[in-house]
Amino acid sequence: MSDSNSNIASSSGSTFFQILGRLIAAAVILAITAFFTPGFSIDNIWALALSAIVLTIMDYLITKFTGIGASPFGKGFVGFALAAITLYLTQFFVSGYSISWMAAIIGALIYGVVDYFIPGNQKM
Repeated sequence: MSDSNSNIASSSGSTFFQILGRLIAAAVILAITAFFTPGFSIDNIWALALSAIVLTIMDYLITKFTGIGASPFGKGFVGFALAAITLYLTQFFVSGYSISWMAAIIGALIYGVVDYFIPGNQKM
């Protein structure tokens, strides 16, 4: 009986670390994307952390309700368009995060390239 309880505890702990790893990876990818994208700025570390959380939640909700991944390479053009839209919409939820439409399109491309090379997109 204690074995099944320890499996449940380690499973929930594993899920927590997956989410934490996903958020950290999203923040790193987002910081790199903002650095290389003209017209895209994040004012401070708190805006970066909050925007990573917002993007992760939006990605989760889009995937949950539509089945389409909002990763730029997730579902081809649809995934690329969703990534650009989520990058753009995040500015309405996070103070200190600003992006133009053109920067969102360029940012989705850069985000996709960086996301491809940085590990951390584990399935939950």
